[in-house]
Amino acid sequence: MHIMEGFLPPAHALGWAAVSLPFLAWGLRAIGRDLQAHPERRMLLGVAAAFAFLLSALKLPSVTGSCSHPTGVGLGAALFGPVAMVPVGFVVLLFQALLMAHGGLTTLGANVFSMAIVGPFVSYGVLRAVAAMGFSRSVAVFMAASLGDLATYVTTSVQLALAFPAAVGGFSVSFFKFAGIFALTQVPIAISEGLLTVLVVNAMVRFNAHELRSLPVMMLGARKGAHEGPYGAGMAGHRGANGAAFVAGKRAAGQSGRGSAGAVCRCGRPRAARHRRYRTGLQAVVCAGIRTGQ
Repeated sequence: MHIMEGFLPPAHALGWAAVSLPFLAWGLRAIGRDLQAHPERRMLLGVAAAFAFLLSALKLPSVTGSCSHPTGVGLGAALFGPVAMVPVGFVVLLFQALLMAHGGLTTLGANVFSMAIVGPFVSYGVLRAVAAMGFSRSVAVFMAASLGDLATYVTTSVQLALAFPAAVGGFSVSFFKFAGIFALTQVPIAISEGLLTVLVVNAMVRFNAHELRSLPVMMLGARKGAHEGPYGAGMAGHRGANGAAFVAGKRAAGQSGRGSAGAVCRCGRPRAARHRRYRTGLQAVVCAGIRTGQ
């Protein structure tokens, strides 16, 4: 995706830089407001930036003047939204151009537009659309990261085709040539990036859900209803019902007494029925009610 230094004609390089500049200003303003309101998110934003930097640095040879690699912007788009990923992607691409000769300064505007603008916005749109269709968070994140990756390379194919139209057939023939060559390496890379992003998001939700509770990726589960929690659909409501049964049973047991014939179990059933407790999630409070004769 990184178009190398000096490869685009000057007019195209300046044009893509001019298109990308307003998005960059918008993103800087959005990040400033978000971090001012939630300073604890700085570390999480750094994780998203490091993820994008690491994945997008793993390049493979592809189209002349460019390369194939994961983009890593789907994670940041799922966590912070697409606007925040514009300045993050700009910094990632700038450091790669200066330190790794990956891309270039003259083509920075074109690379920012494809990877830091189109990629995150497509990822976020797909994330919301797939979640609205009733699919799980994992499916939504996978589709978002994969299609955001592919959208980046479709955009790069458009940029290269505009700069170098075919002598016969013009833009369309050139576009399909570039996109066809990219597809050989990029489709499996996009699938791999989607799977990796799902693993990272699931790990973050499992071990650090309290810091993600107000971010877009956690809102996906909240839209499924009150029975959705960070441990999966229905678990929050199930634990709440189990806890209520435990409290009610304990009160009934205290009122009836343990040694009397009318004593009841913690779950509220008569003690004449022997009950087996079993675990659900993090609580062990429900009785199965197996009568074995006590």
